[in-house]
Amino acid sequence: MTQKVIKIGTRDSELALWQAHTVQNKLHDLGYKTEIIAVKSTGDIILDKPLYELGITGIFTKTLDIAMLKGEVDIAVHSMKDVPTALPIGIIQAAVLERASTLDILVHKGNLDFLNSSGIIASGSLRRKAQWLHKYPTHKVEDLRGNVNTRMQKLKDNNWNGAIFAAAGLERINLKPSEYIDLDWMTPAPAQGAMVVVAMENDKFTREALKHLNDTDSEICTHIERQFLRTLEGGCTAPIGALATINKKQINFEGVLFSLDGKQKFAIKKSCNFDSYIDFGQICANEILQNGGKPLMEELRKELKVK
Repeated sequence: MTQKVIKIGTRDSELALWQAHTVQNKLHDLGYKTEIIAVKSTGDIILDKPLYELGITGIFTKTLDIAMLKGEVDIAVHSMKDVPTALPIGIIQAAVLERASTLDILVHKGNLDFLNSSGIIASGSLRRKAQWLHKYPTHKVEDLRGNVNTRMQKLKDNNWNGAIFAAAGLERINLKPSEYIDLDWMTPAPAQGAMVVVAMENDKFTREALKHLNDTDSEICTHIERQFLRTLEGGCTAPIGALATINKKQINFEGVLFSLDGKQKFAIKKSCNFDSYIDFGQICANEILQNGGKPLMEELRKELKVK
């Protein structure tokens, strides 16, 4: 019997292809045959509007979801922070690879004097924008769209003082410049730095193959963070940050919810035992909602729908 060739679906950016090839190499090492099929997502095509204006949850993943449901690809590889917390019926999370850096970094142009005065920063993320304005209320944040390479070029071409990137993305394709600073005070997006592979629920062969790629610690931490996000009912673009880390048998969590202008902030820091993590993200999110976050979430839903 001829072994099935696992068709790997991916976006066609350099970073997405790097992620797909990483999964391909791991499957090859296990003896599986694969083929990479690249597609262009709506989020990669429409670059002249902020993400929240496009009004599509999972804008970077929907094209690949359709390809999977049509049987054109067997699996899809994503940056996990781009994936909606509710997957389409028939598609399941099959593996979370070992997580890379969760840090956001500021790529700048060699002069950081603007941090003590007025400045212009670029980011397409409402989460990054809100946290930046919370810390630097006199600064301006410009919208920045496109894949990593496009955004780096836009930074060079504009009069911005800097732009915010995920460290993991730049490190994966060797684009991290010498002129950057770690933003260790900024809470990352839920599942930032993690890669996820999704598969069809009824595809036992492929699901079995992907089990070998799963990293349990990364799976647990991203589960908590994404549950926190889902409970707050924030889409990928909402100003919500979350980070879970494991220290021996204890899980430490921090989560934040901001208003769009960064003036309102609700935060939580909490720990749980390793054996009680299943509902931990939901518990943390409900605490934020009960302590004043609910009216802000309602306000955010109206603002993001209207804009």
